[in-house]
Amino acid sequence: MTQARWAEVDDYFNALLVGSDEALDAAVEASEKAGLPAIQVAANQGKLLNLLARLQGARTVLEIGTLGGYSTIWLARALPEGGRLVTLEADPECAEVARRNIERAGLADVVEIRVGRALDTLPELAEQGYGPFDVVFIDADKPSNPDYLAWSLKLTRPGSLIIADNVVRDGEVVDAASEDPKVRGVRRFTELVAAEPTLTATALQTVGSKGYDGLMAILVTG
Repeated sequence: MTQARWAEVDDYFNALLVGSDEALDAAVEASEKAGLPAIQVAANQGKLLNLLARLQGARTVLEIGTLGGYSTIWLARALPEGGRLVTLEADPECAEVARRNIERAGLADVVEIRVGRALDTLPELAEQGYGPFDVVFIDADKPSNPDYLAWSLKLTRPGSLIIADNVVRDGEVVDAASEDPKVRGVRRFTELVAAEPTLTATALQTVGSKGYDGLMAILVTG
């Protein structure tokens, strides 16, 4: 099986189940023009995030890692009237692209973008009384995933859902001797999730237009 076939399968399901969307297509195009890396979630993965947030009945979402706002739009669209999404982005240029994309999608009143290192802005959220969030989506620098988990636990409640992207790393996650800080971050994150008695989780491998990777779904139980 090849990358080309994985992409063909994504195209097939996307055409039937996801479809084209002007705001989302424009967000991808604007991100490309701005020189942002094309590492946003795929369209079918974006819709999965949307469905998970809707199934969760989420009214509040925290996103760690905004990039160009593509996944932000998918998640914000899942919220009911009065819902709120806070997204954290370290790079001011990415945050500005995301701001324009979110405005174009008509979601400026739903989404709050916080610019700065997430490990600086997460404590600010806690101090300012944000949370508990119904859904947390972690999709930022992988070496910091263990710290993002710690803050997610502080900013959620029993019943909240935490989703972590890019946890398979082309299969390198199984390499205990890896010196790659991204792999090491994901492995430590996974170990912490497994050891935490107030969490239950599973991870799924994925293949598609974005290659071979996976995501983890974590339910806060206590």
